[in-house]
This record gives sequence, C-alpha cells and structure tokens, in this order.
Amino acid sequence: MSEALRIEGLRFAWPGGGWTLALDSLVLARGERLFLHGPSGSGKSTLLNLVAGTLRPQSGRVCIAGEDMAARSGPGRDRLRADHLGIVFQQFNLLPFLSLVENVTLPCRFSALRRRRALERFGSLGAAARHYLAALGLGGEAMQARRVIELSVGQQQRVAAARALIGGPALVLCDEPTSALDAGNRDLFMDLLFAECEAAGAALLFVSHDLALAGRFPRQHALAAAAAPEAA
Repeated sequence: MSEALRIEGLRFAWPGGGWTLALDSLVLARGERLFLHGPSGSGKSTLLNLVAGTLRPQSGRVCIAGEDMAARSGPGRDRLRADHLGIVFQQFNLLPFLSLVENVTLPCRFSALRRRRALERFGSLGAAARHYLAALGLGGEAMQARRVIELSVGQQQRVAAARALIGGPALVLCDEPTSALDAGNRDLFMDLLFAECEAAGAALLFVSHDLALAGRFPRQHALAAAAAPEAA
C-alpha cells in the first residue's frame, strides 16, 4: 500500500517562541485513518498547515504522495495540494457568492487529476457534488441551489466536507470537522467520511478535541508541545 503522508524529523517554531512542534516520524498509508488530539497549544492546527504546505518547517520533511512539500516552489506546492489533498478547514473557507454545488466542485476546477477522477466515477462534476451533498443530508435541487450564506453553521460544515472529498484526494485533512454538528449529523458525517476515504483509497488525518470519536479510529496519536531547545 503506497504512502499518502510521511513526516520525518519535523520541527517548527513560531518567531520568539522556541520549538512549538516536534514530530520525529509519522507515516500514513493510503486508506489508513489517524485520530490526532492534544491540548490547546500542542500544535495540531500548525501540523495540518505544515502538511498542507501553507507553513514551511525549519527542519525535516513532509512528503505527500511521495513528494516533499517543502522542496517545491510556491506554484509546485499549490499543485501538489490541489491534486492530492482534501481539506476541511476549521473556518470552512466557503465562497459566499457561490451555490452549494459550485463550492463543492471548486477543487476540480484547480486540479485536472481530481476532475478526471470525479468524471470517471459520476459522469459530471454536478453529479459528483450532488452525490456528496445528498449523502450528508443536503439533498434536493432547492437546497443545493442555495448560497452558503443562507445555511446554518452545521450545514456549511457539511458542504466543506463534500468539497474535501470530491475527486478522490490521496489524503484528507480534517480540523475539528464535527464541532458544529449535532450527534445525528456527526454520525452521518463520520460514516460518509470513512466510506468515501475507503472508496478512494484516501488516508485520513483527523484532528479533534472530541475524544468520543477516537474509538472509531484504528490509530491515534497524542500531540504534546515540545520544549524550547536549550541554548548552546
């Protein structure tokens, strides 16, 4: 089984703060699921940003689908991210002037690879988007034609999840994706997330404070803030 994510000797420090994150090794194969947790300040969101390539480490490597993210140029990181990462942001990052379907299909506008995968499976991008939205309880033409500013926070969160899943990325990153969902919709979301990652052979890196979800993951990792390095 090929690797979706490999981290080696990762170190990152915010200016003036010493090491805020230290991770010696983490490997996630395609199809694997990992639950990442830790106290506030342990670097969970920082790690996701390092994996996504929006931050660059001071040392170490983050490889996505075998490619070193930090070794690429800015446009190269953008391409790697578009092709191989599906991301459910904590703040959603939906475009308010677009419909639900248009928001969900955005990754396929930026990645020919994910566009091809979606078309091969569903025949059209619209059909792909409607599949994910309906599976997350947002079915029906009237609902799917609405703009995201008309939705509740929980509904927006599900649109963000559908956007991350479309086109079968190698790795799905989730940052507190169930925080705005009630218990019923949380379970629906988790079931779909697992099923779609399995269908696509995608790895899942799931960050949450909700330890009640940890038991649904075969692998767990507790992240702790690293101490600042000693002066020479």
